[in-house]
Amino acid sequence: MSALLHLANAWMPHLLLAPIVLPMLTAALMLLLNEEHQRTKVVLNVASTSLGLVIAIALFAWSDSQTQAMSVYLVSNWSAPFGIALVLDRLSAMLLLLASCVALASCIFAIARWHKAGVHFHPLFQFQLMGLSGAFLTADLFNLFVFFEIMLAASYGLLLHGSGRLRVQAGMHYIAINLAASSLFLLGVSMLYGLTGTLNMADMARLIPQVSAADQGLLHAAAGLLAMAFLIKSAVWPLNFWLVPGYSAATAPVGALFALMTKVGIYSVLRLWTLMFSSEAGASAQFGAQWLIAGGMVTMVFGSVGMLAATRLTHLAGYAAILSSGTLLAATGFGQITLTAGLLYYLPSSTLAVAILFLLADAIDRWRNDGSSFADWDDEQAPFLSAELIPAQHINLDENEQALIGRPIPAATVFLGLAFLLCTLVVAGLPPLSGFLGKFAMLTALLNPLGLGTDHQPAMPAAGWGLLALMIGSGLLALIALTRAGIRLFWASHERSNPEIRLAEGVPIAALMGLCIALTVQAQDAMRYTTATASALLQPQGYIQSVLGTMPVAAPEATPQELP
Repeated sequence: MSALLHLANAWMPHLLLAPIVLPMLTAALMLLLNEEHQRTKVVLNVASTSLGLVIAIALFAWSDSQTQAMSVYLVSNWSAPFGIALVLDRLSAMLLLLASCVALASCIFAIARWHKAGVHFHPLFQFQLMGLSGAFLTADLFNLFVFFEIMLAASYGLLLHGSGRLRVQAGMHYIAINLAASSLFLLGVSMLYGLTGTLNMADMARLIPQVSAADQGLLHAAAGLLAMAFLIKSAVWPLNFWLVPGYSAATAPVGALFALMTKVGIYSVLRLWTLMFSSEAGASAQFGAQWLIAGGMVTMVFGSVGMLAATRLTHLAGYAAILSSGTLLAATGFGQITLTAGLLYYLPSSTLAVAILFLLADAIDRWRNDGSSFADWDDEQAPFLSAELIPAQHINLDENEQALIGRPIPAATVFLGLAFLLCTLVVAGLPPLSGFLGKFAMLTALLNPLGLGTDHQPAMPAAGWGLLALMIGSGLLALIALTRAGIRLFWASHERSNPEIRLAEGVPIAALMGLCIALTVQAQDAMRYTTATASALLQPQGYIQSVLGTMPVAAPEATPQELP
């Protein structure tokens, strides 16, 4: 048994390549197949995404079980900062697992109908996963740029999947703003390389405190350009005008997958800001914190008001994604361990809820546009108790004065209603689900910055009170918007047939709902994990030493018998 454990530990670091190589090879293989081989592509896509989820679970469990909770893989066996390095820590493992779960749900949902709406859906889907996984695992800025471009190139094709004027129009805006963001990204990286002479994120964090006072302004300008690129992808106001039209125009599985895209921007901000401008960054310590807080808070206002004004469910989902991003950005800027732990707990639950909303929008829109009656009741489906047996004043009647006693609610309607209710509770932050627990953890951290039970608590700054008020107020506005939408979708409509949900559509929605519930049930373990993650993020010396201290694997020495 010990030999097996040793073998597993020896080979586990090599598994860091799998989330990148697996979708790349799968996409390359599918590109060799003609469009007539749709079933083969479906099997390959589902199998590869499922295997990717298994790998993500293994990496997540392995990362949590390690003493240092961090693994560095030198791809070319050159030490950092000279060679390409991949890093798996708790943060990247968590987001890799989240991306794999949402991707598998989107993939299965797509095979019900949407994958046939255009060409090359399956290879583009895999390239998207490759870009997402690489962005979470890479340890240097240039490769982060490369994986961003792979992810964005695939997203352009996925957004246009299914064609149509609205998709093409939204796609043009989406492409234009992301090309501008990529240009800012490249400019910021070039300036930082000119100042520090390195692209490795850990090495750059080591060198930033040594930047001369004369170059501080140039350093901050470069960081501002880089941050602008990430904030565009994070949908910060006023640079988020593209998100709602683009995401709502996409097909349902693509919209659910795009719920991860803003989290890549959040991840990049969280990773680089805590590395480059930590409390140990000298004169640049905490640079940009006020801008993160202010930008996040304004984005929260924009997202919550947008939800209140939205009339389409896909628009509600888009504004909910913006509201989530604003909350995460604002909380990031405070740089508190307990607050960061709360936002890391809130991140997956809000992402799952937005993904479910995009999937639900497709099923509900088909149901609403059916045009037939809600239920065609005949004499054989009449109530079990007739009007003669019950006084008339005791009979519940509908608008057509038909008795409602004994009339069953269709199972598909119940399923859609419960799923929508769950999303409402998570997005609005109401008990008892994980959205409430995440917001409660953040509010507790704001009110008790040094921890519960600690004497001499410092006064909370005005920004803290502002974020506290916005978290409560935005949750209230989100509740009003989603409740109004629920009334319109489920209560105010009577002339419809029963909704039809295929198994391939219902299972992914149910699985994502199950993950939200699991986050609630296992809240203590999840918060322990996110607290350890936040502690490692805000004390980046462990990351820097692990990346720069990892040595290449020495070549085995030849025995005398092997010598010529």
